[in-house]
Amino acid sequence: MVVPADGGAAGGTVRGDAPTVAGRTAAGRTAPRQAGSPQTGPVWGPASWEEARQRVRRAGRAYVWLNLVEQRMRSLVSEVLRPVYEPAHGEDWVTAAAGPVGEEWAHRAGAVREVSRRKGYLLDPADDELVVFLTLPQLRELMVQHWACFEPHLADRREVEMALDELEVARHVVSRNRSLSETVLAQAERAAARLLALLDGGRAADVGTPGDVVEELVGDRYADVVSVHSDRVRLQSDLPMEELLAGAHRLDAVGIGLSMLCQNFTGRRLVRLAAGGCRVRLLFLNPASSAVRRRERELGLGRGELARSVEMNIMHVRRVRARLRDTNGFEIRVFDETPRFTAYLVEGERPQGLAVVQPYLRRSRGMESPALVLRGTDRDPEAAGAEPGLLDVYREEFESSWADSRPVS
Repeated sequence: MVVPADGGAAGGTVRGDAPTVAGRTAAGRTAPRQAGSPQTGPVWGPASWEEARQRVRRAGRAYVWLNLVEQRMRSLVSEVLRPVYEPAHGEDWVTAAAGPVGEEWAHRAGAVREVSRRKGYLLDPADDELVVFLTLPQLRELMVQHWACFEPHLADRREVEMALDELEVARHVVSRNRSLSETVLAQAERAAARLLALLDGGRAADVGTPGDVVEELVGDRYADVVSVHSDRVRLQSDLPMEELLAGAHRLDAVGIGLSMLCQNFTGRRLVRLAAGGCRVRLLFLNPASSAVRRRERELGLGRGELARSVEMNIMHVRRVRARLRDTNGFEIRVFDETPRFTAYLVEGERPQGLAVVQPYLRRSRGMESPALVLRGTDRDPEAAGAEPGLLDVYREEFESSWADSRPVS
């Protein structure tokens, strides 16, 4: 509705005045605005965008775990029940396994598959199976109905069902794009890790640190950096030393005193790690070098204070080495150059590797220095335009320092 600018007086609108247009407010009332002026839409402010990003971050982490669990459950159901039902029922083995109790949801999954076929949603031929279209609760129902078949593979039915119950809240929230609290996310991550271990017969599943898949998605983009921590305390609350070294086949460490290893990983655990086949190379700053005194002055420490701390850590790892039958896989060396960083480079079942790196700041102790967590990616170093990630850079630095170092007897 257009109203004369003079409030309805005779003569209509005055030339040059823009007519006033009645607009509708959020409360349903009309409010005048000038025609031709930019119309303000429902714009998100910074707080709304930050809240949305926070929800996406939490939902993304939960989705990764839920996806891993669903893939593992689907694989286990197929491995156990397919040989039982497929010989007699062919492609309808899932429907036969569901029986009268699950006939309805089995047919519903089949209908979804048909729609996906017609609309071209099946991008992978391996996904053109009915079991792929079953939800996590339906896979659970198949497992419960046929527990006698699953019992030889799974140690504790009660533990499996309890873990699935804990995951159900997160699954419900993520599937409907609702807000996921930090508490529920942490519970879902713990339950998913425990369930994956149970589905693998009780042994710890090789799923890496929390959010590992998300980290790999951004690893290339940020040159292998998957997380940054303002100090070592926050680093170790997110990535404890036990988790960093879990399943390690090789550990290369360089630093002034390697306190993160020597003071947070007991000698007994270090012995077990080395005895289990992990090759260890530890590179300390020579406590008798002039570089130690310079570092003491930077930190305002008394003469010999830092040197004694380094000597104690070297003695600790020497005692560990003395308890090993084969000492060739546990090497200790010292270097005399000015230290620039401390690094723990770990290779495990994943060939890409994992590392923690801390630069040395002039006035900050190692405990107070920022820490980077690096994870290697599957990039091809021979590919055109490929550049090395930070993990490769620090590996080269370690090898260079190791070549110039001296062994500790």
